[in-house]
Parts: sequence; structure tokens; C-alpha cells
Amino acid sequence: MTPVIATTREELAAVRAGAKGTLALVPTMGALHEGHRSLIRRARQDADVVAVSVFVNPLQFGPGEDLDRYPRTFAADVEACAAEGVDIVFAPAVEVMYPGGRPQVSLKSGPMGERVEGRTRPGHFDGMLTVVLKLFNLVGPDLAVFGEKDAQQLAMIRRMVADLNVPVRVVGAPTVREPDGLALSSRNRYLSAAERTTALALSRALRAGADAVAGGPAAVRRAAAAVLDEAASAEPPLHLDYLVLVDPATFTEVGGDHAGAAVLAVAGRVGATHLIDNVPLAFPG
Repeated sequence: MTPVIATTREELAAVRAGAKGTLALVPTMGALHEGHRSLIRRARQDADVVAVSVFVNPLQFGPGEDLDRYPRTFAADVEACAAEGVDIVFAPAVEVMYPGGRPQVSLKSGPMGERVEGRTRPGHFDGMLTVVLKLFNLVGPDLAVFGEKDAQQLAMIRRMVADLNVPVRVVGAPTVREPDGLALSSRNRYLSAAERTTALALSRALRAGADAVAGGPAAVRRAAAAVLDEAASAEPPLHLDYLVLVDPATFTEVGGDHAGAAVLAVAGRVGATHLIDNVPLAFPG
């Protein structure tokens, strides 16, 4: 099945008007991989119509980041969507999404947007939330599916939907990994063989932390940090941006006596590539 491709607001409105039943949106920046395909399959479980957006959003890239070299593989993306039975692909140009240039009114991500990944990438979550809300308004989905690999992004979208009364149900789907544990990411293709070997320390650190959960938050942090300390002296080295153990709803650090759900999140740079990963944990008590 070949999806209908809409590149303008008018084309999207026309195809949306003809869509019958529940519609799910899977927002992406393209360069689709098996992780994205799993989101599409999750969307199909709850929807009659599945739409995928393909848009590299300039608002969520900061100075010196990889906006210009971010992989753009539209033909392959359409093939992947066709293989997964996607009904609509919305692939707007920047001028379609932002016809007046950078928007004068945009969303502010608030205190949570300045924590963890937001501290490393100032303004990133402002741009992300702005484009997600625009996509919600343009596509009009009943539900939207996002990957749990971007745990802070998922938490912030849920917060936006709740705070602004956006009538879209937000669904999280599990992280998909390579057999060796590396979380799937469009940026993985930047990595050389040696860099990829170093990058495996991120998932190893998370596994070490998860294995130590019975010892409490301090033990989790110590176990994960030990793996990352070793990777810092590898060749090429891992440059750690953060290792945090946080509340999944607010992304504030949990205390030493924390009980219940938490997220162990890590980010680092290998060469010029910024990678993130996380694992959900549950502390007894």
C-alpha cells in the first residue's frame, strides 16, 4: 500500500477530510529505522488511519548542532511507511511549517525544559513542543505515538497536552535496541566502528544501574557511573553530558530514599555525535 503524500497544508487538509475513523500520528524527523517502524505498528493497534510526519524541525537545533547534516532519506522513508501500511505521509518544507520565518509566538517549555537534556541543549524543548503542537493542530490526530527512548521529550509532551488541554492522547512505545544493546537512533549512522563500540557504554551503564536497583538510588548511580568512568578513557572516549536518576513526570533528581518509578537517563558525545538513552526503574517501598 502506497501512502498518500501531502506536502502542503492544503493537501493535508484534503486528505485529512477524507480520512474516516480514529487517526494516529507518528511525528518523525525522517531517516526512519526499526524504532520508528515499531511506533507505526503501535499506532495501528489503536487507529483506523495512521499518519506519519517527516520534518526536520530547525527550531529544536541549537548553534553548532547537526541541522545541516541530519540524515534526510525521504524515498527510503516512504518505502518504510508503505511497508508498514501507513495511510498518510505529511512532509512539509520549512516554509510550509513556518511561512513567516521563525514564529514570533512559540511555546516555552518551562522549568522542566531547562533540566537534564534541556541544560545540555538550551531551547531544544521550546522548539520541539512548538512543532509538535503545530503538527497536532494541522493533522488533528486522536492519538500520537512517541518513543520512550526520548523519555524527557515524552514527559514534556504529556505535560503540554495536560496544561494546554490539547485533545490528543499521547502514547509511549518501548525503546528498540540493536542486538548488542545500542538504542536505535537516526544519529547512529554518524558513528564509525570504533565510535560505535564506545557508544555501547551508554546501554551497559543503564543495565548496570538497573541490576543494582535493590540497593536503592545511590547504588544505581554508582553502578552506572563506574561503567561510564571506564568509557571516558576509551579510544575514542565517551564525553559524558549527564547521568541522572529522575522522577519520570518532572525530571527532577530523586532522593536516596525514593520509592516507586524513576528513570535512569544518560547522554554523551562520541566524536561529534550526541547520543541519549534511558531505562525505566521501579524502586520498592
